[in-house]
Amino acid sequence: MQRLEGKTALITGGTTGIGRATAELFIQHGARVAITGQDDKRVAEAAAALGPNAIGIRADVSVATDMDELARRLKAHFGQLDIVFANAGIAKPRALAEIDAAHIDEQLGVNVKGVLYTVQKTLPLLRKGASV
Repeated sequence: MQRLEGKTALITGGTTGIGRATAELFIQHGARVAITGQDDKRVAEAAAALGPNAIGIRADVSVATDMDELARRLKAHFGQLDIVFANAGIAKPRALAEIDAAHIDEQLGVNVKGVLYTVQKTLPLLRKGASV
């Protein structure tokens, strides 16, 4: 039996990098996975490449209403979740003199609010014993 057989997982930022690699690994171990990203085309391509045990949902983790819709769609598709991997994040380094309010807002929006909204909105979907 595979380690994650019968488990359901959400991986934010699952279209590339660590998120994509984690989705591949979870699926190899038997999980059904939902991945998110901000670009419709990349989300669809990544989900298709991951195969039938993956779904892709476009969502901006820094936008509360996107995360409400994500939670609604996850509940409709999976019912409950066993794993939430709040992976989405950005790093856009700049020289100190070039950092402005918009840059700070973008970084904090994804890297701080994104984690908060991901956990807050999916918490009601977590099974007993689930992991974040």
